[in-house]
Parts: sequence; C-alpha cells; structure tokens
Amino acid sequence: MKAARRAAVVAALVTLPLGLVPAVAGAAVEGPVFVGGEAQPVFDPKDVVRESVWVRAPVDSDRDGRDDEVYTEVVRQKATDRGLKVPVVFFNSPYFSGGNDVANHDVDVELYVPDRKGGYDKRDGSLLKARADERIAAAVGPNPGPITSGRYEAYFIARGFAMVYAESLGTGKSTGCPTSGGHNETIGSRSVVDWLNGRTTARDAAGADVRATWTTGKVGMMGVSYNGTLPNAVAATGVEGLEAIVPIAAISSWYDYYRADGAVVAPGTFQGEDLDVLAEYVYTRADREVCKPVIADVAARQDRVTGDYSPFWDERNYVKDAHKVRAAVLAVHGLSDWNVKVKQVSQWYEALKRNGVEHKIWLHQSGHTDPDTLRSVEWRRTVNRWFSHYLHGIDNGVEREPKSTIQREDKVTWTDEAEWPAPGTAKARVHPWAGGPTKGALRLQQVPGRPVVESLRDDASVLPEDLVDAPASVNRLSYATRPASEPLRFSGTARVDLAISFDRPAANVTALLVDRAPDGTSHIITRGWTDPQNRTSPSRTKAITPGERYKVEVELEPNDYVVPAGHSVEFVLISSDYDYTLRPAPGAGLSIDLTSTTVELPVVGGTQALRRSVG
Repeated sequence: MKAARRAAVVAALVTLPLGLVPAVAGAAVEGPVFVGGEAQPVFDPKDVVRESVWVRAPVDSDRDGRDDEVYTEVVRQKATDRGLKVPVVFFNSPYFSGGNDVANHDVDVELYVPDRKGGYDKRDGSLLKARADERIAAAVGPNPGPITSGRYEAYFIARGFAMVYAESLGTGKSTGCPTSGGHNETIGSRSVVDWLNGRTTARDAAGADVRATWTTGKVGMMGVSYNGTLPNAVAATGVEGLEAIVPIAAISSWYDYYRADGAVVAPGTFQGEDLDVLAEYVYTRADREVCKPVIADVAARQDRVTGDYSPFWDERNYVKDAHKVRAAVLAVHGLSDWNVKVKQVSQWYEALKRNGVEHKIWLHQSGHTDPDTLRSVEWRRTVNRWFSHYLHGIDNGVEREPKSTIQREDKVTWTDEAEWPAPGTAKARVHPWAGGPTKGALRLQQVPGRPVVESLRDDASVLPEDLVDAPASVNRLSYATRPASEPLRFSGTARVDLAISFDRPAANVTALLVDRAPDGTSHIITRGWTDPQNRTSPSRTKAITPGERYKVEVELEPNDYVVPAGHSVEFVLISSDYDYTLRPAPGAGLSIDLTSTTVELPVVGGTQALRRSVG
C-alpha cells in the first residue's frame, strides 16, 4: 500500500464505529493496520480464499492401520495468494456436524458400597451400550456445507487473521474416534497447528499435497465449552506455534466435569450424562461401525460405580501439564455457569500462574455462554488486543494490564484488578451453632464444650432450593450469620470441614453457601459435593463404618460474589443434590459434631473484614 493510501485508511479508522469495514477496505492492502494496539478492519471479509484439507495426525484411534485425518477448512484473505502472510485464529470442534440422539444414564440408583453383595445395580455402561446401535444409526452425519463462525469470522478476517476450522476426530469428515477428551483428540487438534507450521502433511479431496505457505505459523485458538476445552488440551502439549488461546467456559480436567471428589456428579442440566454419552453424541463420521469398540472402552473405564480418579481420568487432566504451556491464556468463564463449573477455570488459572504462563482472566455474571452474547464492546477489544499482541507481535501493553476483569452483580459494572482471586483475599472461618433443623447461628467463635451433634436424613427427591427456604426440615441443616453491616466479598474457593458420621455405609454429602435477603428470599451462591468413601483421596474408595465419626472436607465451587449489606450468609448441609448427584432411595442419616465443624470462606479482607460485617 502506498504511504498516502495507508494514511487515508488509518485516518478513516480512527473515527470508525467498532466492527465496521471502511469504504476503502476494497482497495489492495499489503498488510494489517493497527490503531491503539488493535487490528483494524481493512480487509474485505468476503474477498477470501476457501479451501478444504485433511491433516494427517500421528495417531490411529479407529484402529484401521492408518493415521487418522482431521478435516480442516481454511478461510484466508485473497491477498495471501499475492504473498501476504497472516496468523491464524483456529476453531476446533466436535459439533460442526451436529450430534446423535443419545440417552443419559439412569441416576435413580443406590450408591456403591465396597464388597456389598447384591442390592446394587452396577451400571457400567452395558445397558446404555446395548441400545447404542439404534442411536448411532440416527446420526446427523458429516456437515454438507462450509464451516463458518457467524460471530467471529468476518471480524477476524477483516483484521488480518486467517480463520481455520477443524472437525475433531470421529466427527464429520474426520476419521479416528471421539473419546471425550482423550489423548487422541488432543493429538488430532495439535496436528492442525503442526500443519500450519510445516511439521505434518495435509491433502486435498483429490489426494494432492497441500501446504500452508500463506501463514506466519503463529496460531491462536479459541472456542466455547468443548470447543474451548480443546485449546486447553493442545496448549498443555507445549506445541510450538500456538502463541495464544482464549478458552471460554472450558474444561481443564474432565474428572471434575463428571465427578467431584469421588462422587458421580452431573454437569448442570445434563443429569446422567458421562464421557461415553458425549462420545456417542458427537460420533458423526460416516462409518457407523468402526468406533463402537472405542466408545465401549470409554464406557467401561469411566467407572460410574466407585467414581474414583484413575489413569483413565488423568489422561484427561490438562492441569497437571500446565508447566508445558507456551501459549498466553485469556481464560473466560461465567460465574453462573453450572454446566462447566467455575472450578474448571479456577484450577487451570492457578496452575498457569504457578508456572509463569502469560495469563488473564475474564469473569462475567452469565452462565455457559460466550461473553460476545453480552454485547460488550470491551470483550471484542480485549480479544483483539490479545491476538494483536501475541499473533501479530504488536506492543500494545496487554501483557502488562490488570490480570483480572470481572463483571459485577449489577451486570453493568466491570472492574479490573491486579489478579484473581482478588488481592487481599484470605481464609476466614465461621462455625455452626445449635439449631440446624430450623436455623442455627453461624459465628466466628467455635462452639465450646462437649460435642454438640445435629442430624439430617437424606431425601433426593426434595430440591435443595426448597430445603434452603423451608423454615424447618429433617432433610437439611442450616446455619446463618447475622445480617451484614457492610458488603462482604468472597473471591475464590470456600471449604467445609465436617466432623460427620453416617448410619449407612454410603451417602452423598452436599454443602451449600446461601445469600439470604432481608425479605427472606435466597440465592445459592455456590455448592460442593463429596463421596465420604473418598475422604482420604479421590483415587481411593475406603469403606465407611456406620456410627463412626470421620473428618470429611467438602470443597465448594469457586466464585466471586458480593453479599450486600443487610443480607445474611448461610451454610446449608444436605445429602443428595437432585440436579447433580446420584439419587438413592431416601433414608440415609448424617450427623455432624458442631464443635469440630468449620466453614472456611475466601473473604476479601480476611477475618477482619468478616468480623466487621457479620461478627
């Protein structure tokens, strides 16, 4: 571009409403333009080259004796045919070709008891698998049309990024098999990054070799949910060329998606789903037979019986490999996301910090969604600046800006802070006092004297929300602080240390943290679950002796939440959680010793702030 022409483009962009392509965009452009550290829309998003390739992945997950292939579509500026080299924004998904009609597991079952004879239906997936043929036959099948992102494609193409889409192994036009987070899926996704950097081969539909000579090799991955999980997985391999990722509502450990400290727990609104169900759902490649044994193996090894952590789950844990991550991570999550829960981003973010990985966190108040749906101008500007810096090499200072951006409860205010959890956050402890069947107190002081024991009886059919609001119940214990004299902010992970006994050899344990308004209405801030048989380790089931007291910790889902002045904080203990845990027949009894039970809260300002507000 001539200097005068480039100056005209820049001048036009300075006053251009965000997201619009200027009239001069149709002119020949030598390269991207940046204003204020942000890539500007100087390319016509309709003036593109589209090509389809199959990228070779060095894995044979469908066991056919040949390397798997990842079906990939490229959308790039026509200027790349004239020598322009651009970085890539890469979307990988198992959903581009739809999904199958798959039944979830039955959750109205009794809990596992070690060495118990009879009386328990050990549902290991065999019943589900017996019906699999009919479900798989109803597959949507490979996507017949081009893959596109209506939300982001034009945005990134106009700003000098190519777009690349790929179908996960076992889905659509790719070969291989879906394994819900398994190593093969990670390798398949990573292979596209390798191809963009000349380290593996690809072919077109005619079998001719295709090379990505048009790219700089710098890649950024982003996506929501499963599509955001794959960037985490690929980054955890340490692959060269992956410079930045934006995982949105993404999984960092699949165990924590379908389990919780030994308990079989569902993602919100998907009660009874598990790895095998998800693998069958996305199994949309044309061959309807080849992956059945692979999915059957997933069903057998996921272990819905004990719920224990195992090497099978460890393969799907990306947190342990955070030290390998080279990519800068902009981690995005909804504080109201009960599908992919907040622990997924919290534990990933903490691991990245510990290992010195470039990082930022963006937390919003919505649920399982892309923050772009919030219509926040700042969201697109943040993503633009992130990719402009890490993919185009623009020194815009994004890596020196506050690491945390949080949308507050009014859904209008956004705050930037140095880090998350919020600076100044410290553990502050409160203790339940007698009265739990109606409502006991929650105080900074521990209950003095001899053991004080209170009990509840499980009934999985009663919703936790109803138990929270019941004035009295045999199915829950409830303890409340006095109304807060000033706002009280929690930032991070709350825990409950229980001194607890059971009258049966198995039971669910669920802890809730509740915000109670002056008018009596309530809001469950967060919740957590555990299997007391896994009290010493998620990897080990140890039998419970009825009547014996145990120390059991329940880790609640992380959050960032401000309790308004005048509201109380309540700790509520129940057994089964209708929407999340397995649902055994009613009747299990749980008893806690209040003198040895503690609720640990992540309070901004620590114990001093807690004492000022509710002490």
